[in-house]
Amino acid sequence: MCYPTGVKELVVRPVAFVRSPFREKVEAPRQGTVAGGAAGTVEVLPAYHDALADLDGFDRIWLIFWFDRAEGWRPKVLPPRSDEKRGVFATRSPHRPNPIGMTAVRLERVDGLVLHVRDLDLVDGTPVFDIKPYIPYADAFPDAATGWLEARDPRAAWSVTFEPLAIEELAWIATETGLDLRARVEAALSLGPQPHAYRRIKETSDGGRVLAVKAWRARFRVEEDARRLVVERISSGYRPREIAEGREPAHAVHRAFVERFGSSAAP
Repeated sequence: MCYPTGVKELVVRPVAFVRSPFREKVEAPRQGTVAGGAAGTVEVLPAYHDALADLDGFDRIWLIFWFDRAEGWRPKVLPPRSDEKRGVFATRSPHRPNPIGMTAVRLERVDGLVLHVRDLDLVDGTPVFDIKPYIPYADAFPDAATGWLEARDPRAAWSVTFEPLAIEELAWIATETGLDLRARVEAALSLGPQPHAYRRIKETSDGGRVLAVKAWRARFRVEEDARRLVVERISSGYRPREIAEGREPAHAVHRAFVERFGSSAAP
């Protein structure tokens, strides 16, 4: 690959790191505007303390960050809002030649080296390369064309509801494991019931559908007219033999789940 004369190497270093409630990629919202006001902090390194002067007067800030958990890049990707692959430069996919991202978060206050923010869509530990003020008259172009998207958000999100049994099962999992599985299921299904590269969804032999999240399975039904997905129940993703004979701590949790709710595996 040829570079312009004199360009040998570009070096960037983090100026801050994100602290967020999202521990894994699948937990993070697809963008800040649907993060539901998710709160977190940006912890700035001491060397940049003076650079934060005057920042607390802005309502929003840009975070320029590194997708540190993206693996490799692809010239074409399948975005959540598309039924066909698109050129990566026409998307916000993390799988880029240089996995650099940007997000506008709401700045609540500056507390020394800590920025308290909301509308956060980044995974915990994300390195931040730069912080810039969001300036409405310079950064917002509401009438700009949106290419293949055609509209700001062409597909209304699906609503996700839970049957009483599913709510009870999810509450048990949260109590026993600390995993907020309900939030993960809701975030994944809000994009729709179709199988997709970002969601592990498959149809069952009886016509139902199952979403896989970690070692758990959420069975749901589709109510097309209302654009609603109803989660009927939660099941273990382990095989019955693994549950019965497994010696790992996770096997013990799933064994207790089966003993309580009586379902050994997803349908």
